Amino acid sequence: MQARPSELIRLRRSPAAFCKFDVEDPLGWQKSLTDEEQAISETARSFCQETLQPKVLEMWRKESWDPTILTSLGELGLLGPTINGYGCAGVSNVAYGLITRELERVDSGFRSMMSVQSSLAMGAINQFGSEAQKEKYLPRMAKGELVGCFGLTEPNHGSDPAGMETVAEDKGDGTFVLNGSKTWISSSPYADVCVIWARCKWDDKVRGFLVDKGTKGLSCPPIKNKIQLRASVTGSIFLEDVVVKRDESLLPLARPGLGSPFECLNSARYGIAWGALGALESCITESTQYALDRKQFKKPLAAFQLVQKKIVDAHTEAALGFAGCMLLGRAKDNKGEWCPQQVSMLKRNSTRKALEHARILQEILGGNCSADEYGLNRHVANLGVVNTYEGTSDIHALILGQAITGHQAFF
Repeated sequence: MQARPSELIRLRRSPAAFCKFDVEDPLGWQKSLTDEEQAISETARSFCQETLQPKVLEMWRKESWDPTILTSLGELGLLGPTINGYGCAGVSNVAYGLITRELERVDSGFRSMMSVQSSLAMGAINQFGSEAQKEKYLPRMAKGELVGCFGLTEPNHGSDPAGMETVAEDKGDGTFVLNGSKTWISSSPYADVCVIWARCKWDDKVRGFLVDKGTKGLSCPPIKNKIQLRASVTGSIFLEDVVVKRDESLLPLARPGLGSPFECLNSARYGIAWGALGALESCITESTQYALDRKQFKKPLAAFQLVQKKIVDAHTEAALGFAGCMLLGRAKDNKGEWCPQQVSMLKRNSTRKALEHARILQEILGGNCSADEYGLNRHVANLGVVNTYEGTSDIHALILGQAITGHQAFF
């Protein structure tokens, strides 16, 4: 016996037929987190909101370095979290993404500090270092006792690292001499170990070297008066006749060329994809609360259609972006089920969408978009550079364009 049309309508309208819309997780991707991942997310959020949030504004204003941040992250097991052994937690790639999400929910500078330490510096040593190098650096870096940085970008070569001018010369006595410069290097002024990528004179191939703080000829001055990422310290690296020992410095498992540094970058880019959306989440939360509290024309801003549209558009992009990050994270955890182009797609999408919609949400604040005590304004500034570093949006578009069309369009 078929149901009458009126009964079908009633069934479709029945509240029991639907789940409740979850503002915090509209598409339900968080329901697939493991208990461990959920616990890591909650630990990271508590630390970030209770410890980092209260100090971020002062750090932003002063461009200061807080040596307790990395050690605190280390105590919680949040540094180099996907590395197995050497005092690292060995958790899933999804868990790593959740950590970066919570850090960037407070400030992109904090996520950048953690990403460079974990994915770039520790990642390079873990993937390409000797056992002696791993034992020397990784346990103390995992605790935040040693700070690492990653020297790839140069003053004249940002998007084109193949034009690298930093060089390494083999002296034939078991030592190398490094000369060159790097710029826009997160944490370099406070780094205890620098991962330096240099072009080797003997075969014109790029290789990785570890250079310790205090080595003669190495200097890492800060870059001051930034207008973005002011809550983390950025600097240059200058190498003038820096002599290093082959066995201690050369990363022996790094393949000659740019493939190895790009592997490290892919790990960091994946974290950025999560982190940028965390920044957007913060913007959504703050602008929504502002719209609820602020009254104009005898009603809250949140009651106006155009304001609601701004919030809904941002909410939608954040939800879709996180669902994509979750899929990629699970693929990375199942070895061989992901590819670098997927990372490019999500890094590009997350940073572009986060910047676009954070700027639109900023309009809700009106004239208050000039006040730095509103975190939304810091996020807008930060996301401008997050959209460019570790591969600009356009460079990632060319990576994807080549994969889609088969034609390389870089030059």
